[in-house]
Amino acid sequence: MKALQIAATGMSAQQMRVEVVSNNLANMNTTGYNARRAEFADLHYQQHSRPGTISAADGTILPAGVQTGLGVRPSAVSVLMAQGPLVQTGGDLDLAIEGRGYLEVTMPNGVAAYTRDGALHRSADGLIVTADGHEVQPGIVIPPDARSLTVTGAGEVWAYFADRIAPELLGQFTLAGFTNDKGLEAIGANLFLETAASGPALAGAPGEDGLGTLRQGYLEESSVNAVREITELIKAQRGYELNAKVITAADQMLGATTQVR
Repeated sequence: MKALQIAATGMSAQQMRVEVVSNNLANMNTTGYNARRAEFADLHYQQHSRPGTISAADGTILPAGVQTGLGVRPSAVSVLMAQGPLVQTGGDLDLAIEGRGYLEVTMPNGVAAYTRDGALHRSADGLIVTADGHEVQPGIVIPPDARSLTVTGAGEVWAYFADRIAPELLGQFTLAGFTNDKGLEAIGANLFLETAASGPALAGAPGEDGLGTLRQGYLEESSVNAVREITELIKAQRGYELNAKVITAADQMLGATTQVR
């Protein structure tokens, strides 16, 4: 009775699907978050009679054969690469990326990480950092007497001072692009790491080489669609219930078998 094991894999798959949906809904208000989607593939098949084999002495070939599937397995949790809506905040260091690309930050261990969360801050030393204090490359320092900042679409950071008319260029943000954004490794805190699947980071100025531009005073909201996630949740729940019914039916069949006298 393989139905018990097959239905168990189905229940496990739907449970994972619910976990992915719950994570999406939990991050509805996470800046720069991209929704995830659970993807599945069928397991290997037991070949009772292979298609194309000869079934009789006269050379008759089986057109289909008998192949019994053994369940389902998770194949990937894919990131849905979609631009989230931009919301105006008015903050000098709130930056939204319009289009492709990630801001590069330096972790405490010196490893480069990447993020689309543009809610930046100024450290005690004037360094532009993330909310967790990670330095944003290329390491721009804001003078303590700067009155205001302007960040252009190309990433140039200009500072205005009370005793000067002309602004001062402090530096220019760069963006990193990847051949396969879905291959990035999510490590939490809105950060990603480069992997062999993503390919190396290709850094460039905003607006060049297919990279997006920066918009000051805006933040990118989560791309989670609540209606779609609720629909996925209902489908996963129904799928779980149906697989549970298969287990009940298989148990009843086994019970009937053991009661045969």
